[in-house]
This record gives sequence, structure tokens and C-alpha cells, in this order.
Amino acid sequence: MVLRALDIFFSGLGMLVLSPLLVPIAILLRFTGEGEIFFSQPRVGKDGEMFDLLKFATMLKDSPNIGTGTVTVQGDPRILPLGHFLRKTKLNELPQLLNIFLGHMSVIGPRPQDRRCFDAFPANSQKEIVRVRPGLSGIGSIVFRDEENLMDDSADPDEYYDHVIMPYKGGLEEWYVRNNGLFTYFLCIFITVWILYRPKSSLLWKILKDLPRPPAQLSGKLGQ
Repeated sequence: MVLRALDIFFSGLGMLVLSPLLVPIAILLRFTGEGEIFFSQPRVGKDGEMFDLLKFATMLKDSPNIGTGTVTVQGDPRILPLGHFLRKTKLNELPQLLNIFLGHMSVIGPRPQDRRCFDAFPANSQKEIVRVRPGLSGIGSIVFRDEENLMDDSADPDEYYDHVIMPYKGGLEEWYVRNNGLFTYFLCIFITVWILYRPKSSLLWKILKDLPRPPAQLSGKLGQ
């Protein structure tokens, strides 16, 4: 109940404080690209229930049916001109403050996945992840903040995503579920803000020494 109260407070405050930023972004999107402001997509939430996740529109409307589908790579041609900036700064995620306020999500938690990506998690990870609300940020989001760049060097992005990234990300999210509480909540908020200014920082690894270590294919690529 304490974490839910904090979610309501922070999301409500965020929508109020950030409204001078959210409104201009919405206007710019309306008059650029395909004229769409928001992108809505079903995601897997707590207890496996589906909900519509909101983002600012950064890609072509038909992007799930083009190219690599729901997997996005660096320099993806489906990304709209303003979308590159919004994705790099994570401003495209801000409409999810409404998802948090309505109870679909938490400020901190496992990143909500569409069904195809959720199914790429190992079965045990899937079982654990749905025990908590998905988050705007969290351990998995922080560690994989450059996920698109990681797949850029892969000859087969889908294969790399399914068999390298998702098993390890699932382990990180399982760690979060086991350690869910006020300390992890506020730590992830702090580090999320910290890496906006210090994107190459290894602070997370220095504080949380018991995080699952990356597999050989990812060693040295995650800021650790």
C-alpha cells in the first residue's frame, strides 16, 4: 500500500509539473511525422493481465508489421524524425505517468513487454515478473538503457534479443521481484535520474554488488 501511495503521488505530481513540457511535445507530434500524438499497445501487466501502455508516437503506425517488428535496433528507419530525440531522452515514456496513476504500472518495476517479447523471457522469469506491477523504470530498464545499440552489431537482432538479452534481463527482473521494497524503489528512481546526466555511469553495479552478472556475450557492454 505504501508503494502504491507513492506511485499515485509521484505520477500525479509528475503530470502537473511536466505539463509545460508534455503539451509542446504533443503539438510538435501533431504537426510532424504522421500526425499521431500517442502510441498505445497492449502490454503484459500484474497477474498477467493485459493493459494499454501509452507512449508518445515515435515510429510509423504500422511499424510492428515492418522490418524487425517489435524489436527496435539503432538507426531503425521506422523511427520518425522527432522520435529519435524523444527515444534518446526517454521523453517518449512520459505518458505512462497516466498508466501509473490509474494503477496499471508503478514508477519502478519490470519493464512492461508486449506478448511477443514477454514470451521470450524464460518460463520462471515470466512467473515471477507478473507478481508485481510493471514499471516506468527499474533494474532491467537501467541495465539495458542502450538496448538498441547492443543489437546493432548483431547479424540476427531477433536471435540475439531472444537468446542473449531476454534470458539475462529476466534474471534481473527476478532479482527485482525478490528485493521489491522501499530501498530498491528509491534507489532505482535515484539511479534513473543519475544516468540521465551520467549515461556511462557504473553506479548501479557499485551499489548492488549482488545483481546477476552478465553472460559472456554481454560482458563489458552494460556499463559494469
